Amino acid sequence: MDAELKSLEQKLNQFVELCQRLRADNQQLRQQLASTLGDNKQLSEKISTAASRLENLLNQIPEDDA
Repeated sequence: MDAELKSLEQKLNQFVELCQRLRADNQQLRQQLASTLGDNKQLSEKISTAASRLENLLNQIPEDDA
């Protein structure tokens, strides 16, 4: 009986440690996701700005009436 309880206790401890590691991993992944989403937003804004500037430059080029 003691051996069974010890085995169960060890398995329970392993389970608790696994849960703690997974929680920490999830928290880290949430932080990485938030950072990546922020970076993505900044890059999208830069692309939009660049596209607008390019469009303005293209509009300044005179058309050839040949």
